[in-house]
Amino acid sequence: MVCKACGLWQIRAMDSFDTALRLLAATTVGVIIGLNRDWRGRPAGMRTMGLVALGAAMLTVTVTHLPLLDNKPDAVSRVIQGVIQGVMAGIGFLGGGVLIQSHHALKVHGMTTAAAIWATAALGITAGLAAWPVFLMGSALVLLLLIAAHPLEKMIEDRARQRDLARQGGDEETQV
Repeated sequence: MVCKACGLWQIRAMDSFDTALRLLAATTVGVIIGLNRDWRGRPAGMRTMGLVALGAAMLTVTVTHLPLLDNKPDAVSRVIQGVIQGVMAGIGFLGGGVLIQSHHALKVHGMTTAAAIWATAALGITAGLAAWPVFLMGSALVLLLLIAAHPLEKMIEDRARQRDLARQGGDEETQV
């Protein structure tokens, strides 16, 4: 609907508390995820992750409350799908920016941070849609993977490295 006084599109009235809750929940989980990346000395820390989640939530909240789409469920569905696809594809470029390939060791670094950026955007979208059960379970699982799974992953990698060294007779220089 266009405002007759100012000529601008007006967003359908939405409870301010609901809007604030959606945006604050997204930002908070983004900052918490970012704190984990900061603590580990990785790129894309709390400000970046907070902004990723907030941006995804803002876009989602905005498109779900456009008066132009009132009483048009098919249009709402298509617009929401388009926003989700756009955010998730676009966030891939940001995630790609944290990937570093070592030409000497044939290894790629930054995959967890890139995946965390992608998951943070997804959490922002779920908060923007007020899909609270998915948001809460998703947040818990992302944090569990980033915090609790890290020591287990390191232990497994160390054992694999030791096994490989033992197979090669302990010669570290023959490793690729």
